[in-house]
Amino acid sequence: MNLFKFSDDNKRYHTWNYYLRHRFNSKVYKVPLNAGFTCPNRDGTCGIGGCTFCNAVGSGNFTQPSSMDLLSQYYEGKKMMENKWPNSKTIAYFQSYTNTYGTLKRVKECLEPFMSLDEVVGIALGTRADCLPQTILDYLHSCSTKKEIWIELGLQSIFDTTAQRINRGHTFDVFKDAVKRIKKTNCKICVHVINGLPNENKEMMIDTIKALNELNIDAVKIHMLHITTHTKLEEEFNKEPFHILTLDEYVDIVCDQLQYLDPKIIIQRLTGDAIKEELVTPLWTLNKTVVLNEIDKKMARDNLYQGLKICKKI
Repeated sequence: MNLFKFSDDNKRYHTWNYYLRHRFNSKVYKVPLNAGFTCPNRDGTCGIGGCTFCNAVGSGNFTQPSSMDLLSQYYEGKKMMENKWPNSKTIAYFQSYTNTYGTLKRVKECLEPFMSLDEVVGIALGTRADCLPQTILDYLHSCSTKKEIWIELGLQSIFDTTAQRINRGHTFDVFKDAVKRIKKTNCKICVHVINGLPNENKEMMIDTIKALNELNIDAVKIHMLHITTHTKLEEEFNKEPFHILTLDEYVDIVCDQLQYLDPKIIIQRLTGDAIKEELVTPLWTLNKTVVLNEIDKKMARDNLYQGLKICKKI
């Protein structure tokens, strides 16, 4: 018998794999894509340099070059996954930079090739809260009749002081407004948060998670802050180092965050990826299996589960 109702493998949180298998009756994986967009706080619209942690490929570390057409990128990425998960369904994941930061025509050109592929059950777009004009939202809503549409928003933190520190380029109020507008469509929302940002303590990181319950989002990705080469954050860290969470600290924070998170919210990630050759710190993030296992072990040992501190019964 499973300990948590949104898991088929005795995880104590609402797993992404559980959602996808029950939604599509199949293994489903994301194929990352680079559509060649940029970002408003890189091109001068609201800033330059991008978020301080963001690298030269817009956090799309495992995408193909944007010079390759999107369908070629897709089939190349799918080929690498098929050995592990043959006969699976896919989600076309527009990962790099801000994938609604362009004209409606440009966004349509990117999505249309995938709308007719039966194996593609969904489309996910990484974007920003300040880059969602109503015309594009209306188009994505229309697409949701054929494919499941996920809008992935980079929040990182609810605190505007932190947003300024990492050069996010918009406030939490802007983010909340974007969520309200998305909720009027049939699109689903996944929010990205980062633990270990400069000057944030454990209570602040938990407060960010608590705030997500009030926004009625569908999923969350929790990442550890990576300091990678050739980023503004690396320059700042070299000049004035700040505390980097240890593995034990990260596990402790994530386990507490999960207890405060509504169990209906899907956990798409509990740790992130970085290219080994580009990662400055923390090196413990390179072994994702260890990180996830430590989270699982602590939750089992302490009898914790998602929503424990907000629900009397799951």
